[in-house]
Amino acid sequence: MNASSSPIENSFELAAARCADLTPLVYRRLFEQHPEAQTMFRSQGSELVKGSMLALTIEAILDFAGERRGHFRLIACEVASHDGYGTPRELFIAFFSVIRDTLRDLLGDDWSPDIAQAWDQLLVEIGAFAAIPA
Repeated sequence: MNASSSPIENSFELAAARCADLTPLVYRRLFEQHPEAQTMFRSQGSELVKGSMLALTIEAILDFAGERRGHFRLIACEVASHDGYGTPRELFIAFFSVIRDTLRDLLGDDWSPDIAQAWDQLLVEIGAFAAIPA
């Protein structure tokens, strides 16, 4: 596997080499940090929803951090739809930090200063982007 020149993409590539499915790790952390989020998911069929939601979020993150060809617009769309579900904007934005923290723990010593800096900047940009009223 060739390492990507994008630290964000590289963090996902390194994680993929260690873990086949980030979904349980991400949602375990989300529910530990934000227990109120767990009640927002149905008990039946929620695993598919969680996996799909994470996959779409990762696509949006990679596009937002990269060439911004269109997938990043999903963030604005999902801000509006989650507002409709009654999801607090802060919780919506926190999901991106949960993904970052999950990757950081998974990568351990491979979490480089470049990756950390890129994620810090990305989270600031996504926070500003998602904070704009829909």
